[in-house]
Amino acid sequence: MEDQKILLQKIVEGIQEKKGKKITTVDLSKIESAATSHFIICEGQSTTQVIAIADSIREYVLQNTGIKPFGYDGYQNGQWIVIDYGILAHIFLPEYRNYYKLEQLWNDAKLAEIPDVE
Repeated sequence: MEDQKILLQKIVEGIQEKKGKKITTVDLSKIESAATSHFIICEGQSTTQVIAIADSIREYVLQNTGIKPFGYDGYQNGQWIVIDYGILAHIFLPEYRNYYKLEQLWNDAKLAEIPDVE
């Protein structure tokens, strides 16, 4: 459990390194049907920034924990990239985040908003 808290924190810090916005953590640990214990959702303002945030997460987590993701997808178009650490990090363009509404899909989960870093 402590390892997960550290991993969550390092993912958030990786997002903040590239000025990712509207970071939300979604705690799914009390939901039996969930495939993961946590989501982290954020957004970038362009496909370039979405890709830069995803790269930053992967580099930052590796440098600070030695952990590599199990996999990742979405680099082809840069509209929605997901990185799987057992914890899923979702980086969206705002319109795709609004369309898919992951926070509402898991509305029985515990949500926490992380203030934007300027």
